[in-house]
Amino acid sequence: EVKLVESGGGLVQPGGSLRLSCETSGFNFRAYGMTWVRQAPGKRFERVSSISVSGEEFYADPVKGRFIISRDNVKNTLYLNMNRLKTEDSAMYYCADVWRPDLSWWTPVGPGTQVTVSS
Repeated sequence: EVKLVESGGGLVQPGGSLRLSCETSGFNFRAYGMTWVRQAPGKRFERVSSISVSGEEFYADPVKGRFIISRDNVKNTLYLNMNRLKTEDSAMYYCADVWRPDLSWWTPVGPGTQVTVSS
């Protein structure tokens, strides 16, 4: 059974930083591209960042230069370092075991972790 458990979210002021983690089990982590997806209240799912098996990285335009994705293939864990956070980054963040999820039908596997950026 595939398990994805996100953590690390919280309340942070604009300009602050957070590090999200996604602990995984039940599949060969190192053989899968991984993605962070977020959903703000009343909005659609948004692909935030992805990392391929070979380490290729993708970042959505709104987070380029501020977020860094990484993976630990020994710990089977995906990370997202979020810097210079903005209020518009507030959302529930999920990880996905795919390089480019089709967000028209994709649904979260894990519980997600809430990020709230507010002063």
